[in-house]
Amino acid sequence: MSIQTAEQFEENEQYDEAYTEYKKLYEHKPNDLQILERLGHLAMMLNKGDEAAEYYSKILEQDATNTMAYEQLMDIYQFKDKYKYYIYRGNLHSVEHQLEHAINDFKKALVNAEDDKEIQTTRFVLASLYTQTGSNMKAIDEYLKLLDYEGIPDETYLNLANLYLKENALSSAVNVLERAFNKGIDSNNIRESLANLYIKNNECQKALDTTNDELTKAKCLLELNQPEEAFKILEENKLKHKTNSRFYSLLAQYYFVTEDYDKALENVNEFDKYEKNSPLTYQMRALIYENKKDEYNAHLNWGKYNLIRKNTDIAINEYLIAHQIKDDDVNLLTTLAVLLEENGDKNHSIEFYEKIASLEPNNIKALEKLADFRNSIGDYGMECDYLEKWYEADKRNYALIKRLAEAYARAKNKPSAVEFYKKYLQVAPNSEDYDKVKKALNKIENSDMVEDEGFLEKIIRFFSKS
Repeated sequence: MSIQTAEQFEENEQYDEAYTEYKKLYEHKPNDLQILERLGHLAMMLNKGDEAAEYYSKILEQDATNTMAYEQLMDIYQFKDKYKYYIYRGNLHSVEHQLEHAINDFKKALVNAEDDKEIQTTRFVLASLYTQTGSNMKAIDEYLKLLDYEGIPDETYLNLANLYLKENALSSAVNVLERAFNKGIDSNNIRESLANLYIKNNECQKALDTTNDELTKAKCLLELNQPEEAFKILEENKLKHKTNSRFYSLLAQYYFVTEDYDKALENVNEFDKYEKNSPLTYQMRALIYENKKDEYNAHLNWGKYNLIRKNTDIAINEYLIAHQIKDDDVNLLTTLAVLLEENGDKNHSIEFYEKIASLEPNNIKALEKLADFRNSIGDYGMECDYLEKWYEADKRNYALIKRLAEAYARAKNKPSAVEFYKKYLQVAPNSEDYDKVKKALNKIENSDMVEDEGFLEKIIRFFSKS
């Protein structure tokens, strides 16, 4: 018994013997995809369609994306079982991300379904496909039809409730899970999802009566203005939940309502360790700082909160208010400069980069942005000034040396252009553009270049002539 023997039988067109040999191998390796594929192929050749279907189905149990298996199963069932044919064709279309075709196939399968189990399975898949294509109301319709059946999976109720939430129909979502609960479906997912919906619907007492989760109970008690009862639960379960971000958010909420703002901040910081860059972190901090009468940090955190929520205009406004309170925070200035530039307000962005450069003369990012801006308006003299400052802070930047040479050339400052071109050739002798730079240097050295006036000087001279 060996794979080589089976392959030899197959090569010699001894298909019965090959099939028998592969079956022996299958008994020892029931999950070997190669053996399953050969068995399916040979069963088809020997007109053993049912056995072939079994092997191809086992392939799909291990690899649900195996297109070959779907195609073979379609061939098997095309004329003998329309339901299965459309099911497998629909799955194939789904694997190939042809979801509309998949939907059409499952609708055809539904027409050919012969029992409740087939109907339920098909409607469940149809609902899932409609959800994937954004057809939420059609998905809802399929799930609603499933509710008439007994023994449907919990996911039916949960998925339907989630779809109602997407459609801003909170009360309908609550009703669905209540229906499941009242039917005796008391799974943990149903129970806790219903409790969370009650909280969303400001029915915290109902949530408290429903949930078995300690942290949800603490949440409800806090909302019901019973902070000490909530704290008791949190203390009793602190070892169990010491790595749970929810635990720290609830502790922060407890200390907030009891006006211990420093401890509230400590727990927000713990929450942040587990939920990096969460909008809730900045929302909690903002509220705490507001109550501490720290307007600067309150506006700073509201800015971060809105930025994460993609409310860019509101974020910028919050940061601007923070800047009015404290105008020397380089991190804040940088944030404002970047946001204003991204928002299309380049002139105001440059103002903030200028402030940064005045506070930190060696701030490379600010100097680069300022040099770029001066270049864009043709003020090559000032571009050189900023590049020189940048160079003083970053003398190993060979690309910067080259840029300085080119900037001085644009400003018609021959001595400085020559100096920096020579410096570049000296420090970067193996660069790809060595010959190009050398040619530029020779051109400048042999030119009668006269230093150009700066941008402002040109304006002054123009108006002085008027």
